[in-house]
Amino acid sequence: MSRVRIVGGQWRSRLLDVTDVAGLRPTPDRVRETLFNWLGQDLDGQHCLDLFAGSGILGFEAASRGAASVVLVERDPRALDALHKAAKTLQASQVEIVRGDAVRFAQTTPRTFDGVFLDPPYNQGWVERVEPWLDRLVKADGWLYVESEVAIDSLGNWLPAKQGRAGQVHFHLMRRSRA
Repeated sequence: MSRVRIVGGQWRSRLLDVTDVAGLRPTPDRVRETLFNWLGQDLDGQHCLDLFAGSGILGFEAASRGAASVVLVERDPRALDALHKAAKTLQASQVEIVRGDAVRFAQTTPRTFDGVFLDPPYNQGWVERVEPWLDRLVKADGWLYVESEVAIDSLGNWLPAKQGRAGQVHFHLMRRSRA
């Protein structure tokens, strides 16, 4: 079992266990540092969704930086177990863990979020499958973070405000088009 480090906020430097699950690749420290610099470090009062939670590092990082609530959606039982252990260890009362399919959650949840993290397994078409529900999931002035195996020029009404690449990872902070 490997570990991943929370890079900022109240749980800075805390390590989380990462279960060996096929397709699970936690967002690298450097990429998370860049993302949270883009977002302004402080997520006080925001409500966030980590739709393909995996290790949960994006969601726990958001909670560490002041998010009022974070929903982690994961379907793999081993990954879920690790998420529950991490939440308990951190005493992360603002983190809600949902066992389920990300697409089904996106289709059916009545909730909206200030920010959504999309970091699904690569080469399986997950981003395209959740795209039809993004406008409904994210508040009008909200943001969308997407990691993928390729650069993304647009995703429905969403355009990259900032983007980068680290090795095989393309990462994008997206905002809704004003047009």
